[in-house]
Amino acid sequence: MTTTWTDTRTKSVGADGVASAHHVIAFDNRGVGGTGSKVPTDIDQMAADAIAFIRALGLTKVDLFGFSLGGAVAQVVTLRAPELIRRIVLTGTGPRGGGGIDKMAGIVGGAYLKAALTRQDARNFLFFPRTPEGKQAAADYFDRLAERRVDRDRKISLQARLAQLRAIVAGGRAAPDDLSVITQPALVANGDNDVMVASEHSVELADRIPDARVIIYPRSGHGGIFQYHREFVPEVLEFLGAP
Repeated sequence: MTTTWTDTRTKSVGADGVASAHHVIAFDNRGVGGTGSKVPTDIDQMAADAIAFIRALGLTKVDLFGFSLGGAVAQVVTLRAPELIRRIVLTGTGPRGGGGIDKMAGIVGGAYLKAALTRQDARNFLFFPRTPEGKQAAADYFDRLAERRVDRDRKISLQARLAQLRAIVAGGRAAPDDLSVITQPALVANGDNDVMVASEHSVELADRIPDARVIIYPRSGHGGIFQYHREFVPEVLEFLGAP
């Protein structure tokens, strides 16, 4: 079974582990990584691009993995083209219309300011708690990213950052989707203290999808699946391999 990643930031989380049993395609959406053009400013267009990509490859059924904004895109892909999707893994994400998601601009802006003042990557503040355990998890995460020496992703452009932020804010303010029509099994995961997408939104997401289960990792945040990658990858493999 082919597993399609809708967010390339999760390539280092466990693509190799999942690829031990599945054909993994790490998908760069429009304007990101190796794909040209400009990033759309709405989730629906991102989902349309993902659907077109899957169909262009001639794939008729895939497992879909989405992290953060990619998780929002994966939900819309499943709603718009359910015939293409077998199972979905949604991480660090919540449902469209979730309260508080539209505050993302202030959260991200504050993190980038802290990053500039401390000369650190903003993901230190967005993905991991500022505890000794969280800081060590962040350091380990960046060490894993650095292991890849060739064919590395291009740095995300300013246009892409702003467009993605607009899409997230718009999604937070949008009318909720009817997730009860999703019949595919879903695995939802997050940390217990996500400053970007409140952890309770992930729980709500799982509650609204009929065949879903949720994992909330302790003492972690938006990057909970990075911090607990050794536990997360076996969970994904078990989920994808379940009858």
